[in-house]
Amino acid sequence: MAGATAPGSTGGTAQPDATALSRGGIHLVKHPLVEHHVTRMRRKTTRPSEFRDLVRRLAALMAYEATQDLPTKPYRVETPLCETEGVQVRGRVGLVPILRAGLGMVDPVLDLLPMAEVWHLGLYRDEATAQPVSYYDKLPAKRPVDVAMVLDPMLATGGSVTAALMTLREWGVTNVKVLSLIAAREGIDAVATQFPEVQIYVCQIDPELNAHKFIVPGLGDAGDRIFNTIEPHE
Repeated sequence: MAGATAPGSTGGTAQPDATALSRGGIHLVKHPLVEHHVTRMRRKTTRPSEFRDLVRRLAALMAYEATQDLPTKPYRVETPLCETEGVQVRGRVGLVPILRAGLGMVDPVLDLLPMAEVWHLGLYRDEATAQPVSYYDKLPAKRPVDVAMVLDPMLATGGSVTAALMTLREWGVTNVKVLSLIAAREGIDAVATQFPEVQIYVCQIDPELNAHKFIVPGLGDAGDRIFNTIEPHE
């Protein structure tokens, strides 16, 4: 379902192997259901309740792809009939939603990884400069997770995500994945250039940003649409 390409590129639909994934790169999740849900999510008439559902569905589909290379270890279990060998995920996985829009992606990923830890980073974009401003960091000083998954529905300029990745690098995380529903080429290039080892998973790559640094065609402000804080038209 996901296509793996070299860092900085945005095409391809071939199934990635674990070796390719470990080197980072751009992974476009291609599937009819993904395209269907993205289309409905884009509509300006989609109500917040449906928008939240669409975010959850897409986050789950993307997380399924992004976790295919998680390390495992043997685990022996007893069924009602006998004992047998299985596996369980090895190491600590941390979900890092970028507040506030990233919160909409947490629950569906936790459904797949109920053992994951959740660490929050608060970043907002200064509308005058389009630069990220950090206002909240709950990462502990020690014991970084083995794998971190940065959750942010929109990857526009890449400013917030690169700031989050720098924080995770300073924390000591060596295996990081970024999950964004929609990304602009500019943001993907910014992240891939500064952090070529990071895996970037996206459902849709849009061609450009407008003068206000919003993704076009995009879907507007994901946080406003998730939390129904859109200013009413007078």
